Amino acid sequence: MSITPEQFAAANKATVDSLLSVANTALATAERIAALNLNTARSTLEDAASGVKSVIGAKDPQAAVAAQTALAQPAVEKAVAYSRSVYEITSETQQELAKMVQAQFGDFQKSVTNLVELAAKSAPAGSEGAVAAVQSAIAAANSAFGNMSAITKQFTEAAQANIAAATKKSK
Repeated sequence: MSITPEQFAAANKATVDSLLSVANTALATAERIAALNLNTARSTLEDAASGVKSVIGAKDPQAAVAAQTALAQPAVEKAVAYSRSVYEITSETQQELAKMVQAQFGDFQKSVTNLVELAAKSAPAGSEGAVAAVQSAIAAANSAFGNMSAITKQFTEAAQANIAAATKKSK
């Protein structure tokens, strides 16, 4: 049982493609966060300038306090919106990366299964126990990955529900 140069090249290409997909996802996420931060900074600066103008333009202390109070609620709403946007971006990225990991694990699982079947066919007599042990280990790894995926999904759903509840309370 030997690996051909074509199989080795294909495995290397698949690895490079996977790494590029992860890198592109990370860069796209960083770009979205940077754009959100720049837009938020611009909006905050504009709001601060507007707020200063309205406080300076107040005719008496009560009007100045009223102007400041009127600025507080939109600031809280914008902070909540910013937090929600960051959460959405990171959640989408997490889901995209999880899909990549699941696809890679599926490909890896197929490769290992094929290698075990090939090894079982060319294994010497009396090695059935070793082959069965390897197959059992693969089944256990698959089960663990499935459990991990289910737990991650439950955690993500709970976090989304908590964010939604917090967002509703702040409105």
